[in-house]
Amino acid sequence: MSALALIALFAAALLFGGMAFFAALVAPVVFRALPPEPAGRFLRSLFPRYYVWVAACAGAAAVALFPLSKPDSGIMAVIAGVAVWLRQVLMPRINALSDAAKAGDAAAQRAFDRAHRLSVWANLLQMIGAATVLVGFVL
Repeated sequence: MSALALIALFAAALLFGGMAFFAALVAPVVFRALPPEPAGRFLRSLFPRYYVWVAACAGAAAVALFPLSKPDSGIMAVIAGVAVWLRQVLMPRINALSDAAKAGDAAAQRAFDRAHRLSVWANLLQMIGAATVLVGFVL
């Protein structure tokens, strides 16, 4: 296996593992261990770092994969781009809507629910993309 393939494999594995760890362990444990308000504040502080992790790992994998597999490089580049969009655009919107909903704005609650659902689906699709690229290393 070439050095670029090893870098890509390592970055993709870190990406998928980090995303799976956050979704399967960190978020559920935080919500079980803390009351809703502190849990929300804690996760709100983690999400910007989480998205930087996702963008960095996916970006590194995209660069390393570019000479090896354009389709896999493209998948990783999309994952990185979506992570940046989630961090810079959707996450601030979700936070603002959450604050408005907590202040009693029913329309904000509905908009928060939709935006949150979008972020969950985006993360799921990113994980599927990362898993797809990882499976390519095995096959």
